[in-house]
Amino acid sequence: MKDVGLVGVPFSGKSTLFTALTRAGAAGGQANVAVVQVPDPRLDVLTDMEHSKKTVAAQVRFVDVPGGLSSTQGVAKLREVDALALVIRCFGTDASPAPELADVRSELLLADLQVVDSALQKATKRGKGKTTAEMVPLQKAHDALSAETPLRAASLDPADVIELRGIAPLTLKPEVVIANLEEGTEVPAELGPGAAGVYASIEAETAEMEPEEARALLEEFGVTEPGLETVIAACYSAIDLITFLTTGEDETRAWEVRRGAKAPEASGVIHTDLERGFIRAEVIGYDELVAQGSMEAAKAHGKIRVEGKDYVVAEGDILHVRFAV
Repeated sequence: MKDVGLVGVPFSGKSTLFTALTRAGAAGGQANVAVVQVPDPRLDVLTDMEHSKKTVAAQVRFVDVPGGLSSTQGVAKLREVDALALVIRCFGTDASPAPELADVRSELLLADLQVVDSALQKATKRGKGKTTAEMVPLQKAHDALSAETPLRAASLDPADVIELRGIAPLTLKPEVVIANLEEGTEVPAELGPGAAGVYASIEAETAEMEPEEARALLEEFGVTEPGLETVIAACYSAIDLITFLTTGEDETRAWEVRRGAKAPEASGVIHTDLERGFIRAEVIGYDELVAQGSMEAAKAHGKIRVEGKDYVVAEGDILHVRFAV
């Protein structure tokens, strides 16, 4: 499960967005945290097909902290998340999306510069006048941040990134820009091609409705894709995650793994024993399985492939892992 922190300037509507995404109320003065299931219609199809007793979706945890980047507690909480969703106000006649986005990014840079500067001072003191190994990545980070370059875009070696993770820099995390829209508007081009749009105020009003009732009301407002689906898709893309599936009589489940992961690594997401004792994986794509009508039919027609340790798992793969420990 991945954690996504909501970041925004005051009155950007990030707490309203939290309510819209999680269907949970956002209390003031404290961190709001809620776990939501990742919408995936493939799970219901597989559950029906295989008559699974249980269906388990992947999950995402959203975090909305009081004060955001203006409080030490808020920054500390955000350093624990896997990705940041930058919430930008795009409603009201006085909205200034591009300058607001620049302000949020500047605050992230400043927060990182402060923590890197502190860590560098301590490392320098420990080094007693000598340049030590721990100082090198800190100095690189300090130089990049001083030049207003986020660390994800800096010239850092993989080893530098590993060392810096100890202080959890915010600008090293993947980011998603979320345009908080009002009815009848679209994502401003000035926010860039990767920005996702959510009608947070409209969706927050449906938080207490049943999902089908809420979707019908949103469609009346012209909202064809719920904000949760939009935001999770953007976050998965930013974190570079894909979904693979397992299905059978006992359970149908969605699993998340990094894009480019090989079969043993994906197996380890299910259980560490599977990765340690991996022998092979029996694989079929979701669309191909649906076309066959059942796992039994897929096996009978030779549609299930046997893949070894070098197989790179693809989005929508259905895996059955053979292992021995």
